[in-house]
Amino acid sequence: MNAYRLLVLLLAWLSAFNASAQTGSISQPPSEKRIINLDFNKVKGTFSPMFKECIGAGRANEGLRADWQQQLSTVKKECDFKYIRMHGLLTDDMGVYREDKKGNPEYNFQYIDLLYDYILSIGMKPFVELGFMPDALASGKQTIFWWKGNVTPPKDYKKWEDLIRALTLHFTERYGKDEVKTWYFEVWNEPNLNGFWAGTQDEYFKLYRYSVSAIKNVNKEYRVGGPATAGAAWVPEMISFCSKNNLPLDFISTHTYGVRQGYLDEFGNSGTVLDKNPMSVTGDVLRSRNEIQSSAMPNLELHYTEWSASYTPADPIHDSYHEAAYILEKIKQVGDAPTSMSYWVFTDIFEEPGPRFTPFHGGFGLINYQSINKPAFYSYKLMNKLGNQELVNHDSRSWACKDGRGNMQVLLWDFTNTLPEDSVNNQDYYIRDLPAKSKGKVEINITGIAGGAYRLEITKVGYRSNDAYTTYFSMGKPNQLTKQQVEKIKKLNDGSPASLEKINVKSGASFIKELEIRENDVLFLNFIKMK
Repeated sequence: MNAYRLLVLLLAWLSAFNASAQTGSISQPPSEKRIINLDFNKVKGTFSPMFKECIGAGRANEGLRADWQQQLSTVKKECDFKYIRMHGLLTDDMGVYREDKKGNPEYNFQYIDLLYDYILSIGMKPFVELGFMPDALASGKQTIFWWKGNVTPPKDYKKWEDLIRALTLHFTERYGKDEVKTWYFEVWNEPNLNGFWAGTQDEYFKLYRYSVSAIKNVNKEYRVGGPATAGAAWVPEMISFCSKNNLPLDFISTHTYGVRQGYLDEFGNSGTVLDKNPMSVTGDVLRSRNEIQSSAMPNLELHYTEWSASYTPADPIHDSYHEAAYILEKIKQVGDAPTSMSYWVFTDIFEEPGPRFTPFHGGFGLINYQSINKPAFYSYKLMNKLGNQELVNHDSRSWACKDGRGNMQVLLWDFTNTLPEDSVNNQDYYIRDLPAKSKGKVEINITGIAGGAYRLEITKVGYRSNDAYTTYFSMGKPNQLTKQQVEKIKKLNDGSPASLEKINVKSGASFIKELEIRENDVLFLNFIKMK
């Protein structure tokens, strides 16, 4: 994608949303029918799997838990994520580094082996985040989170380089260079925030210099990048630093979230507000791609290694049915600008603020503690069910795809930002029972589909449809769930099709399906050719 195409995309979205900047949604009266015209034989191209290239997780030590591993296996099976990224690989609870009485380094990679062996065993790969600082190597005592990740620069950069080289050699010996060539090595996390990096930008660049030297010393083909910043920051600076100093840089990574009001609020105490700007998240991604294309390294991969509606694991929008539509809205908007968009995170087994005391607490996860699927989970599951050939489609809130077996899929949604303007925080709004208003009817008109019998499955996500939180709300929001309550919530929100029907399509005829749609509904139509 060139800079001109990016500008055209940006202007098109701004124009489409201009009339609704105050509400965050396209204005469409309920009485006005939305029509999606599709031709089965008009293929746009290969459907991009960018959305499932990577998924986030809290910290490495949590990955040693049986329930974490079970949930990751489920998410892999249903959503097919390729890579997983997490904090804390080098933090002391992973037992990686210490020094003897003479100050000589001692390495231990047993816990990392257990974690990475499991990740690889289920067909996933690590997106290796190098951090945080082992206490014995740290220059200070500043930490972050309940689990106390040390965020200070190394007291000795050469010892840091030796640690990273030893770790990379260990990966090579254990998994083979051909496997490790497929991984990504990302240096640190959000060094532009004092909470995550107690040094300066120059000190981060120094850390990168030593890190990339260590990894490339083992194998020049291993992929290394950064700066893994919050708020899409430091992209031009990172490229300029590496270019001027002749340092390898294989990809850019950075982060973005869709709320206003600061960063590093793991308890949600400051109150977050979903941004009314329809280009939130998307604008950052398009800007990052443009910054890369305008740089001395115009062909770098762009990985958004964290993104979500909100940056705090205490934001109830993550549990809400609104999140499902929000995910689809942003993935559609960014198009092919990013190489990957790694949703933060796959599970509520996530302990930045410590263990959580209620089953639905606004956690980042696609799945909660009790392995209950949230609406966000179904966004990824349904995207994963789309065929590999994307059809030409001029509707901005849907995809239509087909596979090589004559089957066709249509995934469509409404996104409406219903949060009252500046009068209430997410923490006060999305914990409520929030019935969805009608958005009228949507008509799917398909031509060119082969004649014959089809089974049509229609799956719905929205208010009281695969909406676990609202089921939980109707139970009185108990602080603890019994086994029976867990099973009831799962049964009522298990992703089963809302309707099943057999249809017959006459050769050469159009097929038309009309459906009701409400605010933030997600609808998935699966046309399965019957033999």
